[in-house]
Amino acid sequence: MEQSPQIGERISDKLTPPDERTIRNWIGQEAFKHWNEMRNWIGASYPDVFEPDRIYGGKKRGWSLRYKKTKAFCTLIPAFRQFSVLVVLGGAEREKFEERRYAWSPQLLKFYDEARTYTDGKWLTLAISSADDLHDVMELVSMKRPPLHLS
Repeated sequence: MEQSPQIGERISDKLTPPDERTIRNWIGQEAFKHWNEMRNWIGASYPDVFEPDRIYGGKKRGWSLRYKKTKAFCTLIPAFRQFSVLVVLGGAEREKFEERRYAWSPQLLKFYDEARTYTDGKWLTLAISSADDLHDVMELVSMKRPPLHLS
C-alpha cells in the first residue's frame, strides 16, 4: 500500500518531469496561483532573458524550475501543498541587501539573518504562502537583477 505524500515532499519521479497540471495538483490551488504569478512576473519583467529549465535534484530534492542566464536568477520549487523559491545571494548581492536592510520585511530580514553563508553565497529558500511573501521574493530578485520592464 502506498503512503500518502507528506507536506513538503518533492516531486521525485526521475523519469517524468512534471507538467503544469501535475504541479498544480501537487502544490494545491492557492500555491499554484502564486506559482503562476511568479512565472508570469518573470516573463513580463525579463522578456526573452530566461528559458526556464526543469532540473532534477535527486530523490530528496526532486524536480524544480530554474531561471538562469549566465548566473542563477531563482529556482521555483514545487512541494506537496507548498511552493518555495530559492534565491542565492553572492557577495555583491549581500552588500546590496545590507544597504537596503531596513526596507525589507521583518520576516525576510529574519530569514536572511538566520541563513547560513556558503562560499558561493547565502542560499535562501523562501516559502510562498501569501501575496506578501511573493512580493518579498519579487523585490529580492529585482535587487539581484533589475527588471527590463516594470510590471
